[in-house]
Formats: sequence, structure tokens, C-alpha cells
Amino acid sequence: MVPVEGWDSMRRDLAGSGATQESAPAPALRSTGGTLDRRYLKQLYDNVHGTIYLDPTPSSFRGLHCISNCRLRDLKQLGIACMVYPGAVHTRFEHSLGVYWLAGQSLQYLQTYQGAELDIDHFDVQTVKLAGLLHDIGHGPFSHMFEHKFLPRVITGSHEQMSGKLVDYIVDQHHIDIDSECLKQDMIIASSNVSVANSMKEKRFLYDIVANGRNGIDVDKFDYIARDCRACGLGCNFQFRRLLQSMRIMDDEICYPAKEYLTVHKLFSTRADLHRTVYTHAKVMAIELMVVDALVKANDHLEISSYVTDPAEYWKLGDNILKIIETSPDPELKESRELILRIRRRDLYQFCNEYAVPKNKLDLFEDITAQDIKASGVQLREEDVAVSNVKIDLTCGRNNPLERISFFKDYESKEKFYISDDRISHLLPASYQDRIVRVYAKKPELVEAVSEAFENFQLRMYGIKAQVKNVKVWRFYMKR
Repeated sequence: MVPVEGWDSMRRDLAGSGATQESAPAPALRSTGGTLDRRYLKQLYDNVHGTIYLDPTPSSFRGLHCISNCRLRDLKQLGIACMVYPGAVHTRFEHSLGVYWLAGQSLQYLQTYQGAELDIDHFDVQTVKLAGLLHDIGHGPFSHMFEHKFLPRVITGSHEQMSGKLVDYIVDQHHIDIDSECLKQDMIIASSNVSVANSMKEKRFLYDIVANGRNGIDVDKFDYIARDCRACGLGCNFQFRRLLQSMRIMDDEICYPAKEYLTVHKLFSTRADLHRTVYTHAKVMAIELMVVDALVKANDHLEISSYVTDPAEYWKLGDNILKIIETSPDPELKESRELILRIRRRDLYQFCNEYAVPKNKLDLFEDITAQDIKASGVQLREEDVAVSNVKIDLTCGRNNPLERISFFKDYESKEKFYISDDRISHLLPASYQDRIVRVYAKKPELVEAVSEAFENFQLRMYGIKAQVKNVKVWRFYMKR
């Protein structure tokens, strides 16, 4: 362990040397008690982080690891995006291993440079790494689509986070002998329940490593941004290792050097680019709308929504539910089967047009519905129209995310501070949120009618109409 008085100079040397994955010390090879022999470590090769080492852990940890990740192997990280980006077939199991590894690395750097003053022990390390491994265990099928788009249409009111219930179920069902304190479920849900994390009195910073509800910078984002960019063939110039190696704990909060504010901004802007080009791609959204309609139509027969109240049933939900519907002979699933077959044949809901909500209208904006569009059309039915309300921001709504992050001047500095909006580069965006309304026709022959209704709606709402897609040009290419 490096003495406290020596960590400043060593950290500057490491940050200035541009250390990479290959040159940085392997965090999993060392522990507080000394050096671990590589012969006793399980190693895996990850296509993002290279070789990942799994620390020797009690059998209880290994059991929880193996059993929980059996489910994550059946969930694609990006849901149905692979139908547009063929390489996006990586699973939440791969992502969770990456978060596990980065959580361990971040603690290793903190132990090396601030170990004595932070009092990070072996229990802390194992707990945070386990939280990284389990942070997505409660995810439903098809990425966030299941929770945010399907469930609101079939369940009234709110539904609880499933991660905590599912972990408890795994432990009880498989008789895993593990201290409940080790699970620290509040570390897993900190991003969605900031009050839980803020209530922690001791080593509060540990709760910000995997899921940071305070400012949005965490190893979960470090991994999925790099992994999703790679899988979709997109370039990624966000260097998360610069932040990983330079972070410092001040007043129980993770802080970063002020000179890295552009690196921090790159994190959020790269995430926004992924949302714009992948997660909310117009065709991805069209397929999602069709999958949601198929699930809603199948819900009465399969009672899919009832699974979210019972961990034993929820455990069974995976992306294979579409194949179950598609191959089922039940007449009650006929409409759902037809929708899935349309997706297979690429007979998708047709994109008609989109409209970016003016900045001065964002405060009063409410989601647009098919009923709103139908009311502006002639001889249209509500079931002929599908609407996707897209929100893209830098994790902080309409506010600059940099204003929530604590920075420090240099490693001798004892004070932390925020960087206000007027003290950063004027080349950065002046607006931090987009709200985009996309409208689709569920049948090809209705594209022109739906497009006209959408333009009428925009004229009535804002006095101008969208000019993104020319229907006549679309029809020309469809005839070719």
C-alpha cells in the first residue's frame, strides 16, 4: 500500500503518462493482504476490456454469480436494436461482467492513492463488485422497452424495482449462504432512488461507483457506452480510463480534476449520440412499437404483466418471448403472431415524419398521442397511427450536467468546486435536451394520410410544419 503522503505524486505520474489497459496495474491481482497468485484466478477475455480476472471468492458469491447470470445471458443489452444494427447482439451478462471489472479497478485506484484515509477494506471491495455484477439482474426483456413502454399500457399505477426482490429470491430458492449485508441492494438501485444513497452515513462514495444518482458518472455508463459503440460499429473517443485513474474522494464524494471537464462532457455527449443514432433510431423505434403492440395483444392470454409481481415468474421472462408467441398455435395469439411475422418480413410501421419541439415550448410539452394526430386527420382511426415521443438529454434534463459534478484544481488542493455554465467552452451546446415526436403509419397505404394529419397537428400547435421526410419521394422509392 502506498503511503498517503506519496499518493499525490504517484497519481500525477500515472495520469500524465496516459497509462492504458496494458500498462496499468491489474487490479484483480492484488488485495489488501498481499499479492494473489494468478494460478488461482479465473480469467475471461472480454472484447472491450481485454482479460478480466475474477477474484477468488467464497462459494456463496460464486453461486450467486452463476445463478443470477444465467438469466442475464438471455437478455440482449440493446433489445431489438440488433434488427437494425446486426452486431448489437451482446447480452447483459457481458455488460455486467464489464461493470464488475471496472468497479474493482476503480476501488483499486482509490486504495492505491487514498487507501489509508478512505479505509476501504476487503468487504467493501467485494460488496461493490457484487453490486456491479447484479445491477441489471432485475431488467425485463428488450432493454428498457418492457418497463417503460409495455407495462404502462397494461398495468395501472407504478410497479416496484425487481432487482432487490429477484436477488432475495435467488438467495432463498437456491439456499445460498450469504450475509444480507454483502448484497447492499441500495448500491444497485442508487441511480433510481437517490434518497436511499443519500441516507448512507458511512463511505457514501461507495454507493456512487456502480450507479451514481448524484451526478450520473459511474462505471455502468463507462462500460455500456464503450460496449454499445463497439457492437454497433460506431467510433467512441470517450476515454473513461482518464476519469477512472484521476478521480479523488473529497468530503465523501467522487471528484475529478478540473482539466478533465471536457472528458466528462464527452461522456454525456457520447451517451446522447448513442441515444440519437442507436437507441432511438427511427427504424428501431418502429420495431419497438410493433413489439409492444404484439405483447399488449398477447397479454390477456399469456398474462405477461402478472410476472412482474412474482420473482419466481419474472425470472422466466426473456427475449425469447417473441419466439414463444410466434410458434404458438393458440388462436388467441393470432394478432400478435401476425405482427411478429410482419417484423420478420420487414413489413414495418412506416415512418411518416418527425418534429423537434421548439426550445421555448419544452417546459409545457406533453407527450403526443395517436388520438392527437387522428383528430387532425380525415377518416383516420386511432389504431392506424403510432407515435414515439423521444427524449434525449445529457442525463440532467434541460440542465448542464457539469454543474452537478465536483471538481478540484490539482492534487494538492483541499477544496472542491462546481464549474458554472458561463465558465466552460462556448463550443459546447447551449441546450441540453431534445424532445422529438415521430409519427408512424401502421399500414403502408396510410402514410400520406397520416403525414398530412401530422402536419396539420403541427400547424395547429406551433404554427409551422415539420419538413423531414417527403412523402412523394418515399412513394417513388417504394415503387422501384
